[in-house]
Amino acid sequence: MAKYFLPPEATSVNPIIPFSPLPGGALTANTQMMRDNGTFDRFPEVVKAMGECVKLGGFGTSVTPVSQFYFQQAYSNVMAGPWKKITPGYGKMVLGYFGKTPVEPDPKVVKIASEQLGLEPTKKTVLELNDADPKKGLKVAEQKLKENNLPITDENKFIVATCADKGILFLKGQSKINGIRWAADAKKAASADTGAVKVTVNGQAYEVIFDGDNAATVNGKRYDISTSASDAKAPAATAASGNGATVKAPVPGAVLRFSVKDGDRVSEGQEIVVLEAMKMETPVSAPAAGVIHFTVKQGDQVQTGHTLAEIK
Repeated sequence: MAKYFLPPEATSVNPIIPFSPLPGGALTANTQMMRDNGTFDRFPEVVKAMGECVKLGGFGTSVTPVSQFYFQQAYSNVMAGPWKKITPGYGKMVLGYFGKTPVEPDPKVVKIASEQLGLEPTKKTVLELNDADPKKGLKVAEQKLKENNLPITDENKFIVATCADKGILFLKGQSKINGIRWAADAKKAASADTGAVKVTVNGQAYEVIFDGDNAATVNGKRYDISTSASDAKAPAATAASGNGATVKAPVPGAVLRFSVKDGDRVSEGQEIVVLEAMKMETPVSAPAAGVIHFTVKQGDQVQTGHTLAEIK
């Protein structure tokens, strides 16, 4: 095992974990993704928030995939604010789309989930729901394989039916394998000179990387700054002007798919690209109308404030 990187949180006792509850299988899968996205410093807050998500979500058994639903919602509650953004898995669970939870979910959370996802609570069985969904089924999987010139085999149909666009990327050899980490790579990353400055304020650790005199990245989040701290502000996801717009990443993540082609003419508010972080999709819309030119490619890892495209 010496050649593998073992996350410290997987090799030590943490008394807050059982009260989450956060099972071992979900622990390192999520902490590794938080490392990738530069948000691992928020892990204690996420674990603390997870207990509330379990309680208000109906106490579904905290194993895959439900443990992921809980962690994703806890992560969202920490990063965006409590219940400001309902994640799809958690939201559908409390609305009944994955069956009945052992305890009725909190009515307020159910109402918020319904409003944000545009779905009504249901008591239909999963089989009934799947049969009525035009985006699911073997025919849909076969069509996606045809469109991407991939062999139509039982195995490939299963991969695409269960993993959708990520399954296509995997079969085309364009996906990033995140499961295995090497000790040598971790040591190299730890010793790399990134220009980061580590500071602690009121017991909270921060990593600051300056980009010239007008910008800095703090724990993976980019800020426009001036000589006065009071003038600092978080970046907008987009910046528009009369001559077009620059589209910036609103969150850290990986470029999952493009909704339009490079060189297409887009309208204001149109979805142009989808990012993925922590197994959650974040669509990004065009802030202005014009011809779009992407500055990233599928699979790229980006940080908050990273330029995704220019609209002319």
